[in-house]
Amino acid sequence: MTPAAASQRTGTDTMAARSAAPALEVSNLTVEFRTRRGTLTAIDDVSMRIAPGEILGVVGESGAGKSITGLAVLGLLEVPGRIAAGEIHVNGRRIDTLTEEQLTKVRGREMGAIFQDPLTALNPIFSIGAQLIETIRLHTDLSKEEARQRAIKLLREVGIPAPEERLDQYPHQFSGGMRQRVVIALALAAEPALIIADEPTTALDVSIQAQITALLRRLCDDHQTGIMLVTHDMGVIAETADRVAVMYSGRVVETGRVEDVIHDAQHPYTKGLMAAIPSLHERVDKLAQIDGSMPRLNARPPGCAFNARCPAAGPRCHRDKPVLVPAGRGEAACFLHDGGTE
Repeated sequence: MTPAAASQRTGTDTMAARSAAPALEVSNLTVEFRTRRGTLTAIDDVSMRIAPGEILGVVGESGAGKSITGLAVLGLLEVPGRIAAGEIHVNGRRIDTLTEEQLTKVRGREMGAIFQDPLTALNPIFSIGAQLIETIRLHTDLSKEEARQRAIKLLREVGIPAPEERLDQYPHQFSGGMRQRVVIALALAAEPALIIADEPTTALDVSIQAQITALLRRLCDDHQTGIMLVTHDMGVIAETADRVAVMYSGRVVETGRVEDVIHDAQHPYTKGLMAAIPSLHERVDKLAQIDGSMPRLNARPPGCAFNARCPAAGPRCHRDKPVLVPAGRGEAACFLHDGGTE
């Protein structure tokens, strides 16, 4: 069997496996950081699921735990961070128990990553082509020439003009938006089941942001890749994602289909986020805001972490920790939907 045929068969087998297993399944994930002053819990009992071909938007304020969740899935937590509890499955395979050597083989082949600054993902001393070809050959059986042709095809697919010429250029010869397209091509190089996209449009201007989000949507549909889109921008979520998970202080507080969460938010924190978005149809003198700030890791209050900022908080909210329960068409971790706040 030729390398090309083997690669084609592998791709067919991969697509069949994806139809039977979620791209990502996180169950009761807890991430801790051990310090001299004690153990800090950054992620507290988080669960989420992404189907093949689905984009899950993970949104919340800075410090909510969005990026830490993505790094935990990728196995890139830095010491003293560690996964203290829970399970992570990618394409049906449990990965949180793998050794670093085993995990290195899974990254790229089963998981891809797109980060906020594309320069951190690209080596400035190697050409774009050299980096793409190396990644492709690392995870497939393609020859060097076959890998080069695949690299050209990937660059063309992500919208790089004249890919045959640009393949031999270096990262500094590309604009910020074009570098991000190259990073997306790298993430797709081995047809992974899952891509973690952490603030992939933040460093780009608005027009380029729209192009990148449209590209992610199209590639997700074409390749049936599951995408975890981490962002603080509800506009990006509304334009790109199928479902959304709203995080606050290390926990998922609401989840549901994007249109349901945007138009009929069920958690007081999500309602505050929606109210803070200016309307195109109504002129206001002052934007709504959520009073206060997110608690530090070492100063989370008992009960619901949002209780100090919540206009609907009652005695139960200061005493017990809510869990996700059915609310509207989705789920919310709020006692307003679970017996009341008294």
